[in-house]
Amino acid sequence: MAVIDTYLHAIITRAEHEAREDGSTTIEAQHLLLAIAGEPEPAIRQVLDQAGLDRLAIRDALEREFEHSLSMVGVRTAYDLPPPSRLPTHPTMGTSAKLALERGFATAATSRKKDLRPAHLLLGILSARVGTVPRALALAGVDQDALTTRVRRTLAEESA
Repeated sequence: MAVIDTYLHAIITRAEHEAREDGSTTIEAQHLLLAIAGEPEPAIRQVLDQAGLDRLAIRDALEREFEHSLSMVGVRTAYDLPPPSRLPTHPTMGTSAKLALERGFATAATSRKKDLRPAHLLLGILSARVGTVPRALALAGVDQDALTTRVRRTLAEESA
């Protein structure tokens, strides 16, 4: 089994847990991002730390995005919302997660699986220009383009 296979399995398993915690029936890009932030992969950890994005900071940004989205349609969240219901089912892969994986794999220099790195998955998530993750990062004051550039630089250094 390739290193990327082991990493992907760990990330998807962790993302499934994040989705269940959110009460979601699907694993989406934000769940993958939370899972990546929770994994001890050194290169990615360094890039995320430089942007001030640990798992808790990402969770806070996602909560702000949720509240902001609700306020945009006139729903006020002056009170704490009840916790999401915990579903006993296994969440399936949602569209934003599938697209993030596809974009991440497409950023590899070659189509060889052995060339894939964990940072490719993060790059796939950051490549989205619309959706929950870009809105959350913007609300958190994270420069998504600068973060994407750092991830690309990390990939180049790993390949050298």
